[in-house]
Amino acid sequence: MSGESMTGPTRPRDRDYAWVILLIGTLCEFGAVGMGRFGYGMLVPAMQAGLGMSNTEAGALATANLVGYLLMSALGGALATRFGSRIVISLGMLVAGVGMVLTGLAAVPLTAAVWRAVTGVGTGGVNVPTMGLVSAWFTRGRRGLAVGILLSGNAAALIVSGVVFPRILSAQGGEGWRLCWYLVGGLTLLMSIVGLAVLRNRSAGGGLDRGLVLQHESSAATVSSGSALNWRAVYRSGPVLHLGLIYLTYGFSYIIFMTFFTKRLMSDLEYSKEAAGTLFMLLGWLSLVCGGLWGWLSDRFGRKPAIISVYVMQTVSLAVFALADSTFSAVFSAVIFGLSSWSVPAIMAATCADAVGPRMAPAALGLITVFFGVGQAVGPTVAGAMADAAGNFNGAFWLATAVAALGTLAALPLQRRGLEAACTES
Repeated sequence: MSGESMTGPTRPRDRDYAWVILLIGTLCEFGAVGMGRFGYGMLVPAMQAGLGMSNTEAGALATANLVGYLLMSALGGALATRFGSRIVISLGMLVAGVGMVLTGLAAVPLTAAVWRAVTGVGTGGVNVPTMGLVSAWFTRGRRGLAVGILLSGNAAALIVSGVVFPRILSAQGGEGWRLCWYLVGGLTLLMSIVGLAVLRNRSAGGGLDRGLVLQHESSAATVSSGSALNWRAVYRSGPVLHLGLIYLTYGFSYIIFMTFFTKRLMSDLEYSKEAAGTLFMLLGWLSLVCGGLWGWLSDRFGRKPAIISVYVMQTVSLAVFALADSTFSAVFSAVIFGLSSWSVPAIMAATCADAVGPRMAPAALGLITVFFGVGQAVGPTVAGAMADAAGNFNGAFWLATAVAALGTLAALPLQRRGLEAACTES
């Protein structure tokens, strides 16, 4: 029996709906991940003043958020594979939105940490399943581009928070940070309803260009051949674990930049909150195109060259910011970081889907995201403690630079064939 008779012809409506999935997924990334995680970086100085927090405590709040994210990331991909991405994403948006609203109600750092952790749980339920869902709707030749566009939702959050948050903080004074959390939490709750209504798990027609999906993914299809999914091959794969370790170094280094970028500008370089917000917004504008650009480059030239290139750029950006003593160096660092910042998750998601196929992609991505989450959870607390001890953030950013450089070196031995062979063996 032909492939067409088994699955039915690809309907134009299904092909078009892949772009609807991408649009809604991007909005989900904007709310739960962009605002829920990265919006905190813009609010750190105001929350420190309002709750009387040290740099170590501010880092601990970021760590609490990322511990929640880590716990859910360990389950989110598997849950999406088992129950469908639509339900998991919608529930994740609900939890993240509630966590953000309750963060705005926090009276002491401890309760703020609890609600940041709850927000992280919701974020973990959105991020991995959304990347897996988009990967399933697009073919290998378009997958990197699609996931890159998806992650532009995070960049859009940087733009919005860089513009809106300073104005709210200036207008509302010491309590302005609470209003910021109410606003983004409410928007995320609204998006949970939209996601439930509009998102679809991969269609019977297979999404975008089903014929190409069959052609490009025949080698990876054995992961889910027969009646059972080959979970063991994914979770015990040495090459996938290697990919996870590389992802860990990115998580550790980039989250230090995102958490303490605004704080360093204001405390070490004497920026006003408006000037810091403008530079934060610049990060967002540059990041808006970086995910799609690097995703396309990875589709065109390969995942490994793309990973190495962006890791080199991240290392340079962090080193320049560690040395920054002028507006020029701060802007230069922000430009390099913005041009590479969201590319790594996009490339990693595409690499996982290439290796194990669309059905198991959320599970593989969930596994390497555990490593990513460990790096993110450790980074802010360590950096905050170093800043409190030294009285500035220079040492913290040098540590981030060193870890990013290690990630670059670790990526050199990556082999695509090794990934695919390890994940498709029975």
